[in-house]
Amino acid sequence: MSTDFIQINSDRLLLRSIQIEDADSIFLYRSNAVVNQYQGWIPKTIDDVHNFITNKVSSEINQPGTWFQFVITEKENSKIIGDIGVHFLASDAFLVELGCTLSQEYQGKGYAFEAVKATINYLFDELGKQRIIVSIDSRNRPSIRLIERLGFRKKGLVKENSELNGEWVDDLVYAVLKDEWMST
Repeated sequence: MSTDFIQINSDRLLLRSIQIEDADSIFLYRSNAVVNQYQGWIPKTIDDVHNFITNKVSSEINQPGTWFQFVITEKENSKIIGDIGVHFLASDAFLVELGCTLSQEYQGKGYAFEAVKATINYLFDELGKQRIIVSIDSRNRPSIRLIERLGFRKKGLVKENSELNGEWVDDLVYAVLKDEWMST
């Protein structure tokens, strides 16, 4: 499936596949200390973003063992306000992992909820996925509230899962099943 045709619409947002031309916009919010406080990938230079787009994300969606990246844009003005990564796990074709990053000025306004909800609908309805998981730094209260509002259930705690800014942190793992999602 070509990424040129992949778009997800919601009321205020258009999500589309990431392009190299998006690098400057992505660097602006991804390099912000508040935005990247709980992130694993923090670009230090614009070249880091170019490398990420060119070498770290798949140019095709639904490829086992890869990450696919959507940018979140406002429909009104096409401004990039964030991104959503989808990890298509090699071990299970019906399971994906999600991650979302939103520009600081757009946080707390329902944009992340709207974008993640639209992505989940796409993954379940269009790609036939059966289970979606997220892994969140246990200190990231806003993301935990968001995921719980979307109906995800806590499945576990992974102790000292990753190193962030020289400190080992715990991750909470949440999941939602297609059957649970459809009934909400």
